[in-house]
Order: sequence, then C-alpha cells, then structure tokens
Amino acid sequence: MVTRISGRIVTPGAVVPGHLDLDGELIAAIVPDDSVGDDVIVPGFVDLHCHGGGGHTFTTGDPASAAAAAAFHLRHGTTTMLASLVSSPFELMRSAVLAFQPLVADGTLAGIHFEGPYLSEVRCGAQNPAYLRDPSMSEIKDLIKIGEGTVRMMTVAPELPGALEAITYLAEHRVLAAIGHTDATYGQTHAGVTAGATVATHLFNGMRPPHHREPGPVVGLLSSTVVCELIADNIHLHPGMLAFAARSAGPGHAMLITDAMDATGMPDGRYELGGQEVVVADRVARLAHNGSIAGSTLTMDVALRNAVAAGLPLVDAAIMAATTPARLLGLSDRLGAIRPGLRADLVVLSPDLTLHTVLRAGTSID
Repeated sequence: MVTRISGRIVTPGAVVPGHLDLDGELIAAIVPDDSVGDDVIVPGFVDLHCHGGGGHTFTTGDPASAAAAAAFHLRHGTTTMLASLVSSPFELMRSAVLAFQPLVADGTLAGIHFEGPYLSEVRCGAQNPAYLRDPSMSEIKDLIKIGEGTVRMMTVAPELPGALEAITYLAEHRVLAAIGHTDATYGQTHAGVTAGATVATHLFNGMRPPHHREPGPVVGLLSSTVVCELIADNIHLHPGMLAFAARSAGPGHAMLITDAMDATGMPDGRYELGGQEVVVADRVARLAHNGSIAGSTLTMDVALRNAVAAGLPLVDAAIMAATTPARLLGLSDRLGAIRPGLRADLVVLSPDLTLHTVLRAGTSID
C-alpha cells in the first residue's frame, strides 16, 4: 500500500515541493508538484551523542531506562541514535554493553558511545574526575569483543599515554574514534587524526581554547578530515560560532548532536549525571558543585531549528542532522536522507520548523 505525504521535501541537494510516496517501510518516489502546501519534510534525525531524556538516562546502563529515553527522543524526530555513557568504572561500562545489546539488536538503539573515561582531567567538564584514567587496551578490547558490534564510538583525549594506540585499535575494529575533552596541542590533535580518529566530540566544549600561537584542538579538528559535533542549543555555542564552525567544516564534516541528559523535557530541578549532582534552571544544566555545563536539555528538532535560525541553509542543516551522521555509522545505504529506496524515516515540520509528525520505517509515531 502506497502512502503519500506532501510538502517541501528536503533532499541532500535541494528543497523539492511535491509528494513523497512511501511503499511500506521504504521511500518509493519523490513526485515534484509546485501546488503542495508549506509543510517541511526532512529525514529522520540521527543523534550520535545523547545521554538521556524524558527523565530517563543511558548512563547507568539500565535497559528499561535506555528504552524509555530512546522513545522520548523518537517522539522528537530522532529515528536513529547512539546511547552515550559518561566516564564510569569499567564494571559499569561492561555491564552496559551487555544490557544494551538486545536494544541494538531490535533497532531501538544503533549502538553505544562511550564518552570517556580516557579523557583529560584538565578539560573534564562535567565528567566525574574520579573515573578518569589513561586508555586501557585490555578494557577496550574486552568491550569490543563482548559487544559484538554494540560499541560504535568512543571519545579519547589524544595526548594521554596510550591514546594513539587506542585510537588506531578502535578504527581498525570499526568503532568511531572521537577526539574530545582534551588539552591537546594542534600537533597532538593531528596525530590523533592520523591514528584514525574521525569525530570531534562537541567541538569547542571540553577543549583547550584556540590561540593564535597555539591553535590547539579546535583549529586542529576544523582543519582536518574529521566530522565535528556541534551542540545547537544556543548555550554551548553562540549562534554565530555555530554558523562559523558549520561553514568552516562544511555540512559533510559537521553534525548536529543534542548531548542531552535525562532532564531534557523535564521541569527545572536537581538531577544526576555520572555520580554528580546537576542543577537545571531555565534549560541550562550545570554541576551543582562548580557550575560546569553538564550536557544539555536539547532535542534534535530544536537543534535543526536553531541551526537554520543561525543562518545555515535548511538543506545543510538537514544534512548535518541526518545524512552526515548516518554516513559515519555506515548506514547511508539504508537511511539518513530522503531518497527512493531508503527507509522512510521522516520528520514533518510546520513552516516555522516546529515538529508536526514523525515516521520511522513508514510508521507514524504517536
């Protein structure tokens, strides 16, 4: 049975007024028609960095909480996502891999992202310093082995002892190696990229600031081949800096992420992240003891809207929210764009880019 959705269809190359024909789970055809309405149809969002939402978290390794967090973000248009953990004891990392394997197998999650614990203490941000340590090859090898494809990304500070060996091993085993929470020099950053890193974890945040005599990781990453994560909540990045970074990298080397925590979609109050208390006030999450920004309360539909408001073309914003992260995960032959033959993961937005309808594999999400 063919289902038809009409509006301004955002493809990787253009915005096409017309009809989108769906055949079951797949996109069957794009039929141009200038007489359609003003609704905007973009590909389902792909979020590679998210810690939770709707009062539920990924960071404790609890599968019921993880499924509920994924369901919350699905209602906001995220049809594919990684579950991000924060720096933790190895026992928790290991148990989370085993606990989340069924959620990866059934498609609820696309895998796990370990944001730490192999990070710089100087640039730890909201990461719990009690759990930070140098890269351990025995830990990394064990996680990848027991995960059987569940572990999809790991953030590492490239200046740490053993980091380059870890990055190379991750890349060789089809795990995205990301550079982040780092005090690396420009040269150390490029060494990490040469070793195999392909992602920059929330560019600018948790990094040594740029300086004209020592560019550091920000310029090192922007001048490299990696894909740079950008948190478009107007808190982590000023809209002007978001636009600057996105234009510098280009939509094929920049992607929108939420870095959301369990407080997303919830009232202001006190929450917890990686064993540390977080206070959320007026959308901003900060550690209670030192005021460091602790993740976000962002959803991907808002991130897309903020990116366009910052001056990015709608086509570029959609590529950053879906196409580029899907390619990183090796899923571009299945999803991440509006193209015949791909899975019908779609977000229908009103003309002002507020969320209207979400479809995953051609089925509407209530």
